[in-house]
Amino acid sequence: MTLLKLEEICFSYPGQAPVLDGASFQLEPGQRLSIAGPNGSGKSTLFRIALGLQIPTSGRVIALGQDRRVEADFHDVRRQIGLVFQDPDDQLFCPTVAEDIAFGPLNLGRSKAEALAIVDQVLTDLNLMHLRDRITHKLSGGEKRLVTLATVLAMEPKALLLDEPTNALDTKNEARLLEILQNLPQAILLVSHAPSFRQALAPDTLELRDGRLIAS
Repeated sequence: MTLLKLEEICFSYPGQAPVLDGASFQLEPGQRLSIAGPNGSGKSTLFRIALGLQIPTSGRVIALGQDRRVEADFHDVRRQIGLVFQDPDDQLFCPTVAEDIAFGPLNLGRSKAEALAIVDQVLTDLNLMHLRDRITHKLSGGEKRLVTLATVLAMEPKALLLDEPTNALDTKNEARLLEILQNLPQAILLVSHAPSFRQALAPDTLELRDGRLIAS
């Protein structure tokens, strides 16, 4: 089953020229795909439309085998397709790392004990247990990025949408993030300005040009 398919998506912000003008792509289980394009070309908008956070002017969003049109259609999609925001501070809001990671599983109906077991498992898998009880806002930028990924993985998604995941990372943390992502089983849709990172993680690339996605 195709995880995510966008067909002929058009979108424009009020009073502006179209950002997306017939953009189409699909993401299969286990696939690694990059989307490249200049700032303002609509890459982040495309992610938000894929998860129902913005509504296209026209076109179809088909996720997990079903047409998705209204807000209620996307609740299940957001549980199974995880978005890692460009800015970790937009995604981390609990006092401690453990609470941030437990938030998703608790919202899915897991007990506190089950959620904490997931926290420990995810942090162990990512070799981040040393951050478990840290105050979230006191983490370094690189640590926040890795914890943000952990919060998404705690939901056990089938796919990850990564919006500029290397933004503001130093060389060491970028290498650590790449190693983690390369070893994950999930399908990945990557937006990144870093050609070397795209080549290492998701070399198949679509370029967003004039509102359309073109194989590059």
